[in-house]
Amino acid sequence: MRTNLQITGVELRRIAMPLRSPFRTSFGTETARDVLLVRVVTPDAQGWGECVAMSAPRYCSEYVEGAADVLRRFLVPALPAVADAHAVKRALKPFKGHKMAKAALETAVLDAQLRAAGQSFGSFFGAGRDRVPCGVSVGIMDSVPELLDAVGGFIDEGYVRVKLKIEPGWDVAPVRAVRERFGDDLLLQVDANAAYTLADARHLARLDAFDLLLIEQPLADDDLVQHAALAERLRTPVCLDESIESAEDAAAAITLGAASVINIKPGRVGGYLEAKAIHDLCVAHGVPVWCGGMLETGIGRAANVALAALPGFTLPGDTSASGRYFATDITEPFTLADGHLRVPTAPGIGVDPLPEILERVTTAEEWLKTRT
Repeated sequence: MRTNLQITGVELRRIAMPLRSPFRTSFGTETARDVLLVRVVTPDAQGWGECVAMSAPRYCSEYVEGAADVLRRFLVPALPAVADAHAVKRALKPFKGHKMAKAALETAVLDAQLRAAGQSFGSFFGAGRDRVPCGVSVGIMDSVPELLDAVGGFIDEGYVRVKLKIEPGWDVAPVRAVRERFGDDLLLQVDANAAYTLADARHLARLDAFDLLLIEQPLADDDLVQHAALAERLRTPVCLDESIESAEDAAAAITLGAASVINIKPGRVGGYLEAKAIHDLCVAHGVPVWCGGMLETGIGRAANVALAALPGFTLPGDTSASGRYFATDITEPFTLADGHLRVPTAPGIGVDPLPEILERVTTAEEWLKTRT
């Protein structure tokens, strides 16, 4: 297929997406998403990418305004005049960090490339399924009864796995309550977002009693050694999220025994090409992976669903339906059917923004010319 594109321009578009309800984690509460969309224009097709950076640098060092700045000043000017997604990845490599900004730009180029070739994301990456099982991430609540009501509602909607956000003071009791209310058959896991230290190992071991699928990112993102030490003290499998920014990080974590499960978030690792490399590494080592979520709109969700259809994604991901977070998505909504989402089959990511909705939620637009 034709891969090289003449990139004539890049649009940075900011949109405001209020959440249906506040989403609280150990690092803060989100009530709305300030989303940066990247649109790459070529003579043959246009492509879309979504930057998953949040408004403030709490999940990681990246944030929306910073992502827009590095795209404007460094990444877009570095684009080759004629390129495919692999060439873009190489061109952006000299710039340190800024994985989420890089991922948005690389994804937009890949989307345009595949649209021009008439090939879907799923086909390009080797998806083995036409639908993927969906889990849901449940934030920290004000009370256990409120949590039980929320979990019950998601189970009624058909979600096949529940992830509970935890932090010191909100861990054993809510997990016990959910397990007791909904039984041992519920696929249940927890996510700490690096809220604990190795000194909490004995306390975290109390979660072993609840037969969890995994505990996600319990310790600091920059400490694989202590995660390895913790993993030896827990029966619950340790999964890494923030610690994994590349295939090299994944290899180190596996070698050290710091993780027996890995959460792959394309935005966090610099794009879908790197996400596929991590997937392949984990498959080779027998390490299960799943696709994480960052409160994406339909643009980011479409690509995530395609990625989650790869064979190594054996655990349900955070690829929730559009309605989990947004009353109105900017694309045709993703809806659950028997706990699953369909993998888009149209070229590229397989979805387009709905013009009227996109215009309504847009807060800023900027057009950047590229080298010709």
